[in-house]
Amino acid sequence: MQKGNIGVTTENIFPVIKKFLYSDHEIFLRELVSNAVDATQKLKTFASMGEFKGELGDLTVHVSVDNDRIIVSDRGIGLTAEEIDKYINQIAFSGANDFLEKYKNDANAIIGHFGLGFYSAFMVAKKVEIITKSYKDDAKAVKWTCDGSPEFTIEEVEKADRGSDIILYIDDDCKEFLDHNRIQSLLKKYCRFLPVPIAFGKKKEWKDGKEVETAEDNVINDTCPLWTRKPSELKDEDYKKFYGELYPMADEPLFWIHLNVDYPFHLTGVLYFPKVKSNIELNKNKIQLYCNQVYVTDSVEGIVPDFLTLLHGVLDSPDIPLNVSRSYLQSDSNVKKISTYITKKVADRLQSIFKNDRKQYEEKWNDLKIFIDYGMLTQEDFYERAKDFALLTDTDGKCYTYEEYKTLIKDNQTDKDDNLIYLYANNKEEQYAYIEAAKNKGYNVLLMDGQLDIAVVGMLEQKLEKSRFMRVDSDTVDNLIVKKDQAKDAIVEGDKQEALSAIFKSQLPKVEKAEFNIMAQYMGENSAPVMITQSEYMRRMKEMANIQAGMSFYGEMPDMFNLVLNADHALIKRILDDENQTCAAQVAPVQQQMDETNARLGELKKKQEGKKDEEIPTAEKDEVSELDKKWQELKQQKENIFANYAAGNKVVRQLIDLALLQNGMLKGEALNNFVKRSIELI
Repeated sequence: MQKGNIGVTTENIFPVIKKFLYSDHEIFLRELVSNAVDATQKLKTFASMGEFKGELGDLTVHVSVDNDRIIVSDRGIGLTAEEIDKYINQIAFSGANDFLEKYKNDANAIIGHFGLGFYSAFMVAKKVEIITKSYKDDAKAVKWTCDGSPEFTIEEVEKADRGSDIILYIDDDCKEFLDHNRIQSLLKKYCRFLPVPIAFGKKKEWKDGKEVETAEDNVINDTCPLWTRKPSELKDEDYKKFYGELYPMADEPLFWIHLNVDYPFHLTGVLYFPKVKSNIELNKNKIQLYCNQVYVTDSVEGIVPDFLTLLHGVLDSPDIPLNVSRSYLQSDSNVKKISTYITKKVADRLQSIFKNDRKQYEEKWNDLKIFIDYGMLTQEDFYERAKDFALLTDTDGKCYTYEEYKTLIKDNQTDKDDNLIYLYANNKEEQYAYIEAAKNKGYNVLLMDGQLDIAVVGMLEQKLEKSRFMRVDSDTVDNLIVKKDQAKDAIVEGDKQEALSAIFKSQLPKVEKAEFNIMAQYMGENSAPVMITQSEYMRRMKEMANIQAGMSFYGEMPDMFNLVLNADHALIKRILDDENQTCAAQVAPVQQQMDETNARLGELKKKQEGKKDEEIPTAEKDEVSELDKKWQELKQQKENIFANYAAGNKVVRQLIDLALLQNGMLKGEALNNFVKRSIELI
């Protein structure tokens, strides 16, 4: 029997392993099973090269749980006593302190960097034994034992077959790993697609009302997963079936991309476009990363561009080692190349579907839209590729590329400054009247109701030359696209404007977090009598405040609306005529006093022109102040006359309420009053 100390420059490696790797200690199983698979694969290689002439036989790796032990057994190349000494006993560290400092927060990096896969066993075991026999002729079986101190023993033993058994005596604080279901789930997680069969116990079946073991191995992995096969061998059903295995509860995918690259890096995999639910965040981290069919992580930010973390599927690359750490991903040139390549492949695939089967592409556009919009917003090079197959959809459900849409609207939707005006709605039902008004003008209206569309609108205004986006309810239909040849000035003369403004303002109900500016315009007798519009700029700032940090100032401001009165409409004309007959006698003397006050103010201000403040007599200053005050009082008096008239005119309040109702702003008591008044008027 040989005894010795493991060659490490730290006094004791095991507390280091326990301490620094504890956060991720379940990976011990991945490491031991991967080592067993490597040993098996090496034997197959030696056999194919003629260096091993014996029978390969059954190469299944067996994992078993037995009382307080976990055993991993393979029939691979095995180890001689010399190889144990070389590979197990000599852990060559250079500078123990540097090592500890550098890797203290990164469990995977320690294992991957230092080939410490086997030593991860000591994260969960108080004692480890290796019973191994080399494939070489006349090799003797040996047993290596270590109890978690640097001391080990090696002795010769009897072992009939080649290969290695790794026996872990599980520590008291890690008994969870003796649970059959726990091991089953870890094997499913890490070893599900390893290229050598992995058996965990025996298959079970129901017999006489109870579950009994059969003689057949319970193989937990698929040794030849879909992404390792040639696309030419696979049918659509194969891809859908594999997707169903990866995501049992998911809807069928839209379509997929099979990746297979040999140069300048190795990468295989299948990426699926899932049917997307509304919340982006919920669907991230569904891509599984493998290294030679060994599971590494499902946190692939950095390997795939951010917008493609919404995709599902599998990536496998031996060029991304098992020690995937953030710093590694940020600095590794292969990872950057892989990210660029995947972006290109996704863009090429989308372009080809668009070109070859546009009908199918348009049918799936609503599901695809979020990927493509997110990609264009977050990645400049993707916008350049995607602008040819990104679509705009109008309110009739027709789809156009950016170029096609520009051609469609160029003649009719160009304003007097040569800007192309893209009209859009974000709610087809709520903005129905505005959409219809625009269509009646011969305009086309886009439907922009996606969760990223407010940001897309901003992006397209920057990208598309001389183009502006206007929501259909941001102004009256005549003012949405201002052209040179507008028939007549839409501004209503002063006294009518003033009367209408005072009448309608007095009857506006309180709407929470909203302020109204009232204006009258000539809009044609067939247009609505009253409309509510909202400034594109202010509304967009508020919408952006909801999705962008640092803009909360806009989010706190009230919504600013315009209540636009159509002075051409019969109902508004009738109100004006009625007001004139009812209020003229009361308004005239007040107006006369206002005119006289204004005239006297004008005289005084002319007299004071060019004088310094101290040169103006106090009596004059006092008179100006008194006149200002008097004018304000008269103005209020005049507005009160209009308000009293309006209070008795049910049509005024009815028109206001109809406009509010059309915009979903009539609620509670105001809505109840509207219903009662409607019944009375009928």
